[in-house]
Amino acid sequence: MSFFGNKRLIIVLVGLVLLISVVGFTSRERVSLTWPEMFFKDTFSVVQGFFYRPAQAVSGFFQEIEEAYGVYEENKALKAGLDQYASLSAELHTLKAENDRLREMLQAKDSLKSYRLRYAEVVARNPDTWNNVITIDKGMKHGIKKDMAVITAKGMIGRVQSVANFSATVELLTSYERRDHISADILTQQVVNGNAVFRPISGVIEEYDAQKRLLVMRKIPWGQAIKKDQQVISSGLGGVVPRNLPIGYIVRVEPDDYGLTQTAYIQPSADFSQLNEVMVVERDFTIAPNGELIPQQPAGQTQTQTTVPPAPPASGGGQ
Repeated sequence: MSFFGNKRLIIVLVGLVLLISVVGFTSRERVSLTWPEMFFKDTFSVVQGFFYRPAQAVSGFFQEIEEAYGVYEENKALKAGLDQYASLSAELHTLKAENDRLREMLQAKDSLKSYRLRYAEVVARNPDTWNNVITIDKGMKHGIKKDMAVITAKGMIGRVQSVANFSATVELLTSYERRDHISADILTQQVVNGNAVFRPISGVIEEYDAQKRLLVMRKIPWGQAIKKDQQVISSGLGGVVPRNLPIGYIVRVEPDDYGLTQTAYIQPSADFSQLNEVMVVERDFTIAPNGELIPQQPAGQTQTQTTVPPAPPASGGGQ
């Protein structure tokens, strides 16, 4: 038994020696391989290729899925960023437009320091009466009264038609149903003694031409030289609308049907399609029951008995 056991050990040792000798021999740099080496290499290459290609395909499939999911997540993040950018851009444009409107209103306030202005926002505008009336968020509780003039930063848009406690209805200059006329002046430049002076030419704004989108001013004295782009302002002669409120600019002038007076077509200064914030102009006088004009006193002062003589009535029932 010991002989056979030693024989096995001797065989194992001899095998290890041969294996080490073969490994040492084959590890050297040679010109060509032996046929057993070539056989084993070719066989291993075929077997490796048989398993490698499916494994590589499966690995590539999962890698493509992972990349596609990464692209999906990135695209989702980019879309969210674009939506946020669009929202911020719209908000920025809205704030910029509001800032421009408020800046214009501040400039208008500086140019109308002689009047007390009450700011209001347009809260309703019915499409059926788009050119007739608007509703503002100020009423009697805020000092708003009937017939007060209403303006924007660019010019006059109408007058207060009716007043509730916390809101008021404003009749626009573009109203088809407007019956009240507005006394107005055309500012013309004339040369007197070598100096250029502005002299007003009076008339009455009676209606609005919806087709031409122009205000119609009639009863202008014949022979007065009126040119295009001359400014039209309220004259204040009617006792309702304060004077010097900008209304518009002359587009053209033509004689009336009888050739005794002239008719002017006026482009409104205000943009009636975009009415958001407005200013209600408080008059500096009140009208007594006998028709006398009584100046309003600043807050804290008592009313004196001095009255202003009645203003000459404007033809056509002007304001």
